[in-house]
Amino acid sequence: MKRFKAGHYVNQGYYKSFQPEFINRDWQIDDMQLLNLLSKADRYLGRLDMYSEYVHIDLYIRMHIAKEATQSSKIEGTQTNMEEAFLDKEEISMEKRDDWEEVQNYISAMNDAVKQLHTLPFSSRLIRQTHKILLKGVRGRHKQPGEYRTSQNWIGGASLNDAVFIPPVHTSIADLMSDIEKFANDELNPLPDLIKVGLIHYQFETIHPFLDGNGRVGRLLITLYLVNKGILKQPILYLSDYFERNRVLYYDNLMRARTHNDINQWLKFFLVGIIEISKIGVKTFDGILQLQRNLETKLQSFGSRASEAKKVVDYLYKQPVIDASRIEAITGKSKATNYKLLADLEKLEILKEVSGGQRNKLYAFEEYLDLYR
Repeated sequence: MKRFKAGHYVNQGYYKSFQPEFINRDWQIDDMQLLNLLSKADRYLGRLDMYSEYVHIDLYIRMHIAKEATQSSKIEGTQTNMEEAFLDKEEISMEKRDDWEEVQNYISAMNDAVKQLHTLPFSSRLIRQTHKILLKGVRGRHKQPGEYRTSQNWIGGASLNDAVFIPPVHTSIADLMSDIEKFANDELNPLPDLIKVGLIHYQFETIHPFLDGNGRVGRLLITLYLVNKGILKQPILYLSDYFERNRVLYYDNLMRARTHNDINQWLKFFLVGIIEISKIGVKTFDGILQLQRNLETKLQSFGSRASEAKKVVDYLYKQPVIDASRIEAITGKSKATNYKLLADLEKLEILKEVSGGQRNKLYAFEEYLDLYR
């Protein structure tokens, strides 16, 4: 990696764009610290993936994707939190609806892309389809959703004149993205997958192939690659949480690779993130298992209504914010029975009223949400 050359600047008249080198080539890792981090990242990611086998993972996938969606969108300036991600549009205040819709699109894009991986390879087609869903009906919907840009863009600053970074000219995007696709799917390339996906994310952000949504798509691609390669059975790594908490370092390390040809520093930062978030993920699943055990004891106090209470709790693992009408749909019991059930769930601190209103009250599965905060 010491001989890494990021690319070169090309004079475009009154500005210079950055033209990255192709990444589908032979690589040599000669940094022992990087290899040590790679070994740890593989180990901790394997421990995280193990939970896909030992817990009813389908119950918790929505939470992991919602966590990734809210944190990735937060990097771009949105303010939707975890609880709001599970509310209906009508339950969101008007001033926050744009942010909420962007998070919902991220969740839809992730779900659709993971599903598409059954029939599509990790490819330009998949990337464009994901981008199209991400920008549907939200800010950026007029910026060629699902299509690579046909004009110059820039990062930072108000214009090309004061931009922090100017990605490659649009006429080279097709070749550069084709190079990423070949690199991602080259089974003969011996480079370890975690290094490959770190390079793919760096290269994608450097190319910045879309007019809008590049950061979110680029972060989403990390999870998609890991699922595609079978490293993760389900999208349970929310790496955007690490990037958001270390936002300055995230951008600085990506930029340093371009300005100083220092790809090692980016890869080290990236692998530390995988280690850290994998550890947090394992701790979260351990917390879920402990919470389940505690709730089993609490639910025994419901007596003949225990089966209805369990149905509600199982629903809460997927949808941790609920109201009386949703409980009614889950149990199929009368309104009076459900209000009594709701009161008991609140009394046992399984649910907590969070809306503060007198009508149409909302209740959160607070202890569960805390595990992801």
